[in-house]
Amino acid sequence: MPIRRLSKRLFKVPNIRRFSLHRLSDEHLVLQKTCRSFAENELKPIAAQLDKEHKFPTKQIQQLGQLGLLAINVSEKYGGSGQDSLAMAVAVEEIARGCGGTGAIVSIHNCLYTNLLERVGSHDQKEKFLRPFTRGTLGCFALSEPDAGSDVSAMSTTATLDGECYVLNGTKSWVTNGPEGKAAVVFATVDKNLKHKGITAFVVPLPSEGLSLGKKEDKLGIRASPTCNLIMENVRIPRSNVLGEIGDGFTIAMTQLDNARVGIAAQALGIAQAALEVAVSYAGQRKSFGQPINQFQAVKLRLADMAIKLEAARLLVWRAAVECDQPGRSTKESSMAKLAASEAATFVTHGAIQILGGMGYVSDMPAERHYRDARITEIYAGVNDIQRLLIGDTVIKEYQ
Repeated sequence: MPIRRLSKRLFKVPNIRRFSLHRLSDEHLVLQKTCRSFAENELKPIAAQLDKEHKFPTKQIQQLGQLGLLAINVSEKYGGSGQDSLAMAVAVEEIARGCGGTGAIVSIHNCLYTNLLERVGSHDQKEKFLRPFTRGTLGCFALSEPDAGSDVSAMSTTATLDGECYVLNGTKSWVTNGPEGKAAVVFATVDKNLKHKGITAFVVPLPSEGLSLGKKEDKLGIRASPTCNLIMENVRIPRSNVLGEIGDGFTIAMTQLDNARVGIAAQALGIAQAALEVAVSYAGQRKSFGQPINQFQAVKLRLADMAIKLEAARLLVWRAAVECDQPGRSTKESSMAKLAASEAATFVTHGAIQILGGMGYVSDMPAERHYRDARITEIYAGVNDIQRLLIGDTVIKEYQ
């Protein structure tokens, strides 16, 4: 029996979407060059200081806003750049290459605030909560809670209808940009008995009466990016601030996280690229036994493995970015990209420290900062254990 006929009898062949990108377009290359120049001149020189002082890059965020890099996927109608998700991935990688914390700020704002408002906001909501956020004003995404991270349906923040307002009560944790943001997309349940079907998305101005910020978290890495809790006690939000329909919140959040994982993956690429460059440069200058250490086989093999993981992850990220703009969900592609890029980042930054030896362990060199910055990419936007479950579930369904 011919192999083709036999294979069709034994296995279902999944409907696999084609990824046809072979190289960046001229427009993407121009964007890449612009972001790389900005990172080299404006971010790289101050990245260590931002990290050490936990300092928010106010001036640089304003500059990025003027360049249109805080509304990459927003249509020009509402003040955005009108570019695609691949452009977002390219930009975030280059910015994170200069400063991992700044890359996180840009990634979260683009993927989990402006793109979300562009996608599900009404015209009035976009005029009020999107247009002003395209040139330097930041937004936040408040989904996780102290007792509800991977299990989103377990959230305890409530929204109770009272006349023409919803009254929000609860605490949201790990809110990136919270101390600097001027609005947040907040998820709350209108009925806990409905579990995920009761979750609804609201856009909440910052500040609002009854809303307070928790302490700014002292984090291992990405310290230029501020993170805090949002604590809501009888916060009244107009019904007009509901995003989508009542009960749409779970679907909105899960779909948006597909986009966010591409942004996190791109951030991981930038951190890994910076670490690889540090390792290659150091290996060419450091001499041992009378020759540069890049002439030793062990160093060459380590650099090769680092480069391979980075390049392979980049292709997955670009593929996922392209798929994000196609009809339907791109969960598998986004999860694969986030998983591969984040693990590549931790692998490459670890390898960089090994190549630098003792110099990799001190803050005089950026290798240790890259190592700390990389670690979070395996955690937020869904820990990698969850990514593997999502990928596995999707693969099984494709062959059933």
